[in-house]
Amino acid sequence: MGEERDEDLEQWRLGTRSGARRRALDVLYAADLLEQPVATVLARELNDPQRPAPDAYAVELATGVDRRRGDLDARIKAAAEHWTLERMPLIDRNLLRLGVFELLERSEVPTAVILDEAIELAKLLSTEDSGRFVNGVLGRIAREVRRR
Repeated sequence: MGEERDEDLEQWRLGTRSGARRRALDVLYAADLLEQPVATVLARELNDPQRPAPDAYAVELATGVDRRRGDLDARIKAAAEHWTLERMPLIDRNLLRLGVFELLERSEVPTAVILDEAIELAKLLSTEDSGRFVNGVLGRIAREVRRR
């Protein structure tokens, strides 16, 4: 089982967009868990000599989610039938914020990539049902904001 988890985590290595999403999620999760501003957590990450600094895309994602949080949360609430943000697992809530931000702000990133990576992170890091939940909510929002 340890080897499977290591292989799963390999996809999220540094220097890739997948890795940047994972690092941005780490920042958003920590800020939510510790009830600290994203800027505070991000500054700590950028100045930690024990870890590589987050890359530019991770910083862009974390700061963008923070900047648009009210709008992102409103869209998530509307799409997450019978769920409040407060009831959602922290990982799911922040994955949804990250995914909705990319759907709205990063038109060059294919919708399928955004959804697939959010679903995989939910399966890897959250509850047994989180992959389906994240897929359903992001799918509804994607249909609304990325009409062709």
